[in-house]
Amino acid sequence: MNTETTADATGGTDEARDQGRPVALITGAGSGIGRAVAAELLGAGWSLALAGRRVKALEETAALVPYGDTLVVQADVSQPDDVRALFTAVRDRFGRLDLLFNNAGTFGPGGVPVEDLDYAAWRHVVDTNLNGAFLCAQAAYRQMKEQDPQGGRIINNGSISAHTPRPHSVAYTATKHALTGLTKSLSLDGRPYRIAVGQIDIGNAATDMTAAMEAGALQAGGEVAPEPVMDVADVARTVRHMAELPLEANVQFATVLATAMPYVGRG
Repeated sequence: MNTETTADATGGTDEARDQGRPVALITGAGSGIGRAVAAELLGAGWSLALAGRRVKALEETAALVPYGDTLVVQADVSQPDDVRALFTAVRDRFGRLDLLFNNAGTFGPGGVPVEDLDYAAWRHVVDTNLNGAFLCAQAAYRQMKEQDPQGGRIINNGSISAHTPRPHSVAYTATKHALTGLTKSLSLDGRPYRIAVGQIDIGNAATDMTAAMEAGALQAGGEVAPEPVMDVADVARTVRHMAELPLEANVQFATVLATAMPYVGRG
């Protein structure tokens, strides 16, 4: 996918530097959790690069806070050329990067038993959720290591599925477990360069992706049961808390979930 950039007229490299605004890049910013986190950070005065595959959706996210300083970049995180162009655009616009929220992801085909899962579908989930997260983290790591002042923060969007699976979710669950290993390794390797890396594991935030859960979701015992959800704004506030810590402090792992969802114990 070709990378295309647009930006509003309120910001720019010089203004962002002069006002001392921190700079964040959010992948998957066109909907759901990415959009909610973007609105929260824009409202708190951050400058944002919003990345995703659909420009119109990204522009709608940027418009949620009309006075915000935003850069919209069309990019598919599973494509190395797109990721390189994305980070070049961020560097050219803002001059530095303080936060990467590695949020882009896909569940893949739902309800498909492992023996029937098409390999192309498996690869799509792996390429987006794991390879995309690695490519973006690698590019952010390089920039944060070289910029002055040195350092920054990476927050990976894990999932409750980084701990335990849902039925028929082998690709999604495998990538989210792998993301935990990626988080730990990046966190260790980033220490000498003031790069803090953490992970937020989210359960049943109310987004388009989870809308069907309130009607009924397949449970481990084979029954279908409705599940509670929580306001996605509560996730966004948690990400902001993690993002605004000094680099000397880090939330390594945070779990934010609908209180009564069937995860702890027997539900």
